[in-house]
Amino acid sequence: MGLRIPIVNAPMGGVAGGRLAVAVAAAGGLGMIGMGSAGSVEALERELAAAALACELPALERELMGSAAAPAPGPIGIGLVDWVAAARPGLLDLALSAKPALLSVSFGTDLSWAARARQAGIRTATQIYTVEDARRARDAGIDVLVARGLEGGGHGAPELATLPLLEAVLDAVPGPVLAAGGIGSARGVAAMLAAGAAGVWLGTALAAGEESLLSPGGRRALLAARGTDTIVTRVFDVGMDLPWPQRFPARVLRNDFTARWHDRIDELSVTTAAPPAPAGDAAPAHAEQAAAARAELAAANAAGDPRIAPVDAGQGVGLVTAVRPVAEILDELCSGAARLLAGDRH
Repeated sequence: MGLRIPIVNAPMGGVAGGRLAVAVAAAGGLGMIGMGSAGSVEALERELAAAALACELPALERELMGSAAAPAPGPIGIGLVDWVAAARPGLLDLALSAKPALLSVSFGTDLSWAARARQAGIRTATQIYTVEDARRARDAGIDVLVARGLEGGGHGAPELATLPLLEAVLDAVPGPVLAAGGIGSARGVAAMLAAGAAGVWLGTALAAGEESLLSPGGRRALLAARGTDTIVTRVFDVGMDLPWPQRFPARVLRNDFTARWHDRIDELSVTTAAPPAPAGDAAPAHAEQAAAARAELAAANAAGDPRIAPVDAGQGVGLVTAVRPVAEILDELCSGAARLLAGDRH
């Protein structure tokens, strides 16, 4: 793919838009536009347009100031969620028509999309969590496997930690494998490359980058968090009525909503539309509480309030300490990893 650095940004919904993808590509990696739970044809069109605009600016700089002024953006990919693509007619078609350098579709069992991408001449990727997942993906002809460990932020199957998963997959199947989950420093990048990964799939480390779509409140929450401040939960999916398969809970920052509802998910799922409860049953009260909690969550999402709204974060979040340009973050990670792999331990 002509990459200068072994980095692919995770296609984080609501975070990895066109500007972030172009910034990663311009730095020498593979930039990915992410369509998460709220993905739609309109959202993808908007971020493709943002990427096109972001590409025009370096081109103009090069024309006005010479070829050294700004690097030409490199390849751009698109990442989709399986059930979202299935529910939003036209989303996969638009992704294919955009001719991305890489198409990633994850969180599902129907891998027939890969054949359509292959017929269109598009390389494919998917996240995997076990050796069995890896074998099914390879059998379906998927080009790049993303070994996503349980340390990773956002949705995923909490099966194995990143390094044990990577080792098992590399021993089991041929072809390129990217490591994902909890990688937030030059040491982490070097460790995964030394273990045999073809590259790393970075999410949390780039989420607070200047070019991301993350809300100001979300950025502040990431910068304030420690590595122990995350939790794996389904509470936000239940609270927002998102049909995520139970296999894929999300690792998010702990907040007031998780403190109140993580251990009460059954109560949160009670709705006022449920059948009438027997006299003396607590269900009506639970339904009212759940309705109030859902309304509070919707308002917090609209306001970008991380005290209630979800902020996806992996266990490497404690390494995120400042809002910086993506190019600066990637240069630090990759130059540091290169020194470590060359034997410089300092």
